[in-house]
Amino acid sequence: MQRTKPPFRADEVGSLLRPPKIKEARAKLEKGEISADELRKVEDMEIEKVVHKQASIGLKLATDGEFRRSWWHFDFLSHLTGCELFHPDMGIQFAGVQTRHDAIRVTGKLDFSDSHPMLDHFRFLKKCADQAHVTPKMTIPSPAVLHFRGGRKLISKEVYPDLEEFYQDLGKTYRKAVKAFYDAGCRYLQFDDTVWAYLCSQEELQKSRERGDNPDGLQQIYARVINYAIADRPSDMVITTHVCRGNFRSTWISSGGYEPVAETMLAGTNYDGYFLEYDSDRAGGFEPLRFLPKRNKVVVVGVITSKFGELEKKDDIKRRLEEASKFAPLEQLAVSPQCGFASTEEGNILSEEEQWAKLRLAVEVANEMWGK
Repeated sequence: MQRTKPPFRADEVGSLLRPPKIKEARAKLEKGEISADELRKVEDMEIEKVVHKQASIGLKLATDGEFRRSWWHFDFLSHLTGCELFHPDMGIQFAGVQTRHDAIRVTGKLDFSDSHPMLDHFRFLKKCADQAHVTPKMTIPSPAVLHFRGGRKLISKEVYPDLEEFYQDLGKTYRKAVKAFYDAGCRYLQFDDTVWAYLCSQEELQKSRERGDNPDGLQQIYARVINYAIADRPSDMVITTHVCRGNFRSTWISSGGYEPVAETMLAGTNYDGYFLEYDSDRAGGFEPLRFLPKRNKVVVVGVITSKFGELEKKDDIKRRLEEASKFAPLEQLAVSPQCGFASTEEGNILSEEEQWAKLRLAVEVANEMWGK
């Protein structure tokens, strides 16, 4: 049976490959050849087109593809009160490649302002989605993302001598963000989160210790912050999360199955749905899905890869979903690509045509598994 509210049987994580016109306009802006307002007009035009494209292939939701962003997380976090973007000596190390040298640090008391630019980004998306008769989906980074990678070193000790106060303010900041997006008309919000996957990786846990942090107990702290942030959401607002192992130019960061965090993540956080990556052996098996509570929660199984263009076989996708259903009821499952197609503006190594073929595949599989 199809679902009439998010997450839908065929869904998507969020980001889409940036159209050439947006890339060209951004390059011109950097050279001073066009204004920021002219870039915005190009973005508006391309977002309107991509929303209708998502509707045309049978998706019941649409994102703005994150077309206005450079990064999936920094663009949001850098506009929180108390946060700033800076340029360290090194970027984020992925498998065989390193990102641009950008990072976020906390320099003041955390807060969320109603002037945050992504509220207007959502309002435009909603206008386009209403015209296309689909549900607008907004994606923002999880609160855990602001803490884990930088840790104590990137949080001002003058402002937050005690990290407990930081965690409290982080929860309050995100609670205000949830309310602000709801007031702007958002009914489908997603917290994108690399941290649950990092907590499953011995290598990432060791890196955390080398940064001077103690990762023991963090999953309980993050669950507490997340639950506080979403506790006041109205009953008609759906909040999901996407767990990512890293996505930059078709590469990755972490490996490890969900077992170390599954009980806390699936049963201990109050999300309505979980987008879980299952496109490679690095994700482990479906056994951790046994912790999914037998109530109205959904796992969106990411068995279609967004990293490479080769199209999966429909029968293989169905078989994987049937395997997952041994540990969580099929009625509590859905299907999507494992991640976005462009977590940063560089995008993954596949074509737009291949991207759309994968999203169509998700729709076709969902229709055949759960009915039209």
